[in-house]
Amino acid sequence: MKVDGRVERGEQTRRQILLRAAEIASVEGLEGLSIGRLATELEVSKSGVFAHFGSKEELQLATIRAAAKIFATRVVEPASTAPPGLARLELLLAGWLEYSERRTFPGGCFFYAVQAEFDARHGRVRDTVAEYGRRWNDLVRTTIEDVPDLAVDPAQLAFELIAFLEMANVQSVLHDDPDAYTRARTAVRSALERATRRP
Repeated sequence: MKVDGRVERGEQTRRQILLRAAEIASVEGLEGLSIGRLATELEVSKSGVFAHFGSKEELQLATIRAAAKIFATRVVEPASTAPPGLARLELLLAGWLEYSERRTFPGGCFFYAVQAEFDARHGRVRDTVAEYGRRWNDLVRTTIEDVPDLAVDPAQLAFELIAFLEMANVQSVLHDDPDAYTRARTAVRSALERATRRP
């Protein structure tokens, strides 16, 4: 079936808007987004941007969903190619560190940035950010649960591992620490060795 050229161009414009919106939000937060700014930067009309989203809140929600899709492509999907167990967990954690270190988003981890922005607020945007945070926490925990012969509580280990990842992100982004990701990889490796009783 042939796709209408106008529809395809519209979808391409929407993708471009959301990618730029996610890049901005990773640095300035979701409140830093505006239809006027995106229109100017992408050289499209304000009415054209507005037609895609209708309001700032809808733009913010769409930006979160777009960032989640990128995160899944860069971090979750590659790890899922490994069989359940330690190899998948290691791939998942390594993928997150690479996603942050290589600046998939210029501000580091998109979700770390927007969680800090919305953690004490109320509303649809905050609830959506929180939901994606829960999904990530649950994914790490359930991936840990598939590792045989664990010597620790999976929920506790998930908490600690995610803390290592997020600390690397903030130390790199905020303090420009060149050793942040190396330290995080060392911490992750040590935690997994203890958890699996590997020599």
